[in-house]
Order: sequence, then C-alpha cells, then structure tokens
Amino acid sequence: MITKSTPIIDALRSHPQAREIFTRHGMGCIGCMGSMTETIENGAKMHDIDIEALLAELNSLLVEPVKL
Repeated sequence: MITKSTPIIDALRSHPQAREIFTRHGMGCIGCMGSMTETIENGAKMHDIDIEALLAELNSLLVEPVKL
C-alpha cells in the first residue's frame, strides 16, 4: 500500500504508471532532486494537492485485474 509516508521515488520505482498520476495531480517536478528524498505527503503539501485523492489513485495501481 502506498501511504503518505511513502517516498516519492519508491512509488515511482515500484509502479512506473505513478509518474502519470503525479503529473495529472500537479506534481510535474517528480524528476527533481526532491523526489529522491521527499514523502508523498510533503510533495503534495508543497504543491497544494489533495493527498487523499492522490493516494486513492496511486493505490488503484495495486489492484490486480479480475481474471475471467
């Protein structure tokens, strides 16, 4: 599960699609040095982003598709 305290870089490394989600929410600087050390919560605060909405979308990456 991705949480507020997850480092941005960890989310990006484990889920490459997270880059699109961060960008869509206004965190276009995910390639900057801050992404190496900042948590998702700190990054969201710096960019005035709704952390709950961001986390919900990031965690949707963890849901496995239903196999028929």
